[in-house]
Amino acid sequence: MFSSIGVPELLIILVIALVIFGPAKLPEIGRAFGKTIKEFKKEATEIQKEISG
Repeated sequence: MFSSIGVPELLIILVIALVIFGPAKLPEIGRAFGKTIKEFKKEATEIQKEISG
């Protein structure tokens, strides 16, 4: 899914986020994003289990 995103692209995204949100908000946003990804993966796994079994 994210295989086409390399280090330069990630750095650009980080700099843009830093400019938009400021350094104080980045950890909070990162945690929220991480929780969202974790929950998404968990739900996707459960759906796969329901389909296959």
